[in-house]
Amino acid sequence: MKSLYKDEDAAAFVSRFKDAGEDVALRVYTSQLIGRDPDLVMHGGGNTSVKGHFTNILGESVPAIFVKGSGWNLDSIEPPGLPGLDLKYLKKLRELDALGDEEMVNQLRTHLFDTSSPNPSVETLLHAFLPHKFVDHSHADAILSITNRPDGEALVKEVFGERVGIVKYVMPGFELAKVCADVFEANPKVDGLVLLKHGLFSFGDTAKESYERHIELVSLAEQWLENEVRGNGRKLTPQFDAPAEPAMFAAQVAPALRGLLAEATGDPDSPYKRLVLEWRATPEILNFVNSAEFEKLALTGPLTPDHVIRTKALPLVISEPDFGDIGDQLSEGITAYRRKYNEYFDRMVADKRVERTRLDDFPRIVLIPGVGLLAWGDSKKAARIAADIYEHTIRVKTLVHATGEYQALPEGDLFDVEYWPLEQAKLGKAKPKPLHGQVAVVTGAAGAIGSAVAESLIQAGAHVVLSDVNAEALTETCNDLGARYGKDSRRGVVCDVTDEHSVQALFAEVARLYGGVDIIVPNAGIALSRPVEELSADDWKRVLDVNLNGYFLVMREGAKLLREQGTGGHMIVIGSKNVMAPGAEFAAYSASKAGVHQLAKVTAMELAKEGVRVNVLAPDAVFGNDRHPSGLWDEVGPDRAKAHGIDFKQLEEHYRNRNLLRTRVTGKHVGNAVVFFATNQTPTTGSTLPIDGGIAGAFPR
Repeated sequence: MKSLYKDEDAAAFVSRFKDAGEDVALRVYTSQLIGRDPDLVMHGGGNTSVKGHFTNILGESVPAIFVKGSGWNLDSIEPPGLPGLDLKYLKKLRELDALGDEEMVNQLRTHLFDTSSPNPSVETLLHAFLPHKFVDHSHADAILSITNRPDGEALVKEVFGERVGIVKYVMPGFELAKVCADVFEANPKVDGLVLLKHGLFSFGDTAKESYERHIELVSLAEQWLENEVRGNGRKLTPQFDAPAEPAMFAAQVAPALRGLLAEATGDPDSPYKRLVLEWRATPEILNFVNSAEFEKLALTGPLTPDHVIRTKALPLVISEPDFGDIGDQLSEGITAYRRKYNEYFDRMVADKRVERTRLDDFPRIVLIPGVGLLAWGDSKKAARIAADIYEHTIRVKTLVHATGEYQALPEGDLFDVEYWPLEQAKLGKAKPKPLHGQVAVVTGAAGAIGSAVAESLIQAGAHVVLSDVNAEALTETCNDLGARYGKDSRRGVVCDVTDEHSVQALFAEVARLYGGVDIIVPNAGIALSRPVEELSADDWKRVLDVNLNGYFLVMREGAKLLREQGTGGHMIVIGSKNVMAPGAEFAAYSASKAGVHQLAKVTAMELAKEGVRVNVLAPDAVFGNDRHPSGLWDEVGPDRAKAHGIDFKQLEEHYRNRNLLRTRVTGKHVGNAVVFFATNQTPTTGSTLPIDGGIAGAFPR
């Protein structure tokens, strides 16, 4: 590992954050250097600090410590992510014999200089009790590859000699802070502290010194591991005869798993809490899950105890998958996992004599030979974080296997972190959005209606797969939504709804991307304005291929996926006002939409027993906007204007004036209606909801 510190970059940070002061600016710079290296920290892991002074409202210069705050990641931290605290007071806390976690947090918050600051790291006192100006902490893979062994302490002495102090595992908090200070004071010449089964602290008088000591110590561990692997390293033994296409089996396995991992709520209007997927099958992952040592290594604990919050202590392992009958294996595996998890919980609360709120008993990591790593979370971001953590877990365990024997912490220590009162206090505080954890598919998503529907679903908390045949427009729409709502809120998949294989590939990709689907919005359509006698058979067929056959294929393949999950869901079909009130010279479009309405009603009857609701929306004349114009109206608008005997520029106004409310119908209105049905606001299926401002001729009758 090489130092990435550059004087010119450091100077740029000092200039950029001059209002925060040079020390904090340099603290931000080296914190980002550490945070951007996934071999050191991931997703909020690790913390850093700098000691200095704060000028209070009286103009007094007060000793201060600025330490990483909750909600900030080191890779993108800025000065507001380093809340300042009264250092002189914090140091006095070391005189106490004990300090509970809740009171420790209270003491930290009441001694912030700015009460609007984020909560300081739970390791703030550890940073405060060390005398150095700059302190850096990481969970470096190389360090964990040495400490997570039965002989970890002896190996640390072998690798680092007297350069580090060794701290036996203690749970983060007041006690760990005191132990670390004691270990340092026993040998104040050390450059850092190695916390067994936890990570590495380094320190120095300057940001550069502390950072480069950190890099140097990690490099020593890397070099030792490299030499051991080169000398007598053991490789994993290939055992499982893996299929050639893990992607195909991932699409097969994911929906069944997602259904099994859905937690029933007992609420008929919100029957399940759902998880979403991050699937990975890199060569490193496949080498691990396809090996003879796979099950033994996988069923050992995590690299650090805080990983249990994201991954739970153990994964679900399907060691000998039978892809011809894997559904039963998955069901049995989930049932056994849940039973063992509940036994673990009951055993721990009894042994420790504590009261805790039981967390859900579903695995977050599922490992299957031939398929890879399936990580689950209540959001795509949470699933990605779990997958990132477990990829590193695989890397470290593989490396330890090559050079020794892996050993994790006992389950009691893991339980203490998984059921940490500080984490338990967060339960139930954040109210999720109504479609949180759900997955939607919208076809024709680059157009005026489709893009607005996708945005409405994202705003309601859903993850949305946008699909369109126009790759360029789809990319632009996805980029726009990603910039406003985050990259995990959506994915784009090019699909031609008239091609059976393309639609099948769409839903297979949806399964791989998110694990399954809950809301399907068939919307892709085209239009053609011609008198019947001028309508060619090819034109008639072209419209029906997209507007009717395309809907059929999307609904058929979507129904298969919904049935595989077994957790209900929605099909919300974009129909048309033209079914009730057709217009002249619009035969192909009107007939295709009439067919769609009937298709939806039949599908509603067939899927009701599966808990799937099928409803139709009948909008009128959605023109779109500059950002998402309506391709349909661009194509047929001039002919429709001609049919109505008006100029094309008057067309939108014509449609607005003909409805009773004299209102413009927008894609947002359609999106609102989709969310209305998708959130189970009414127990309805087989219905048609007009979105037209009131067209008397289209009143249901």
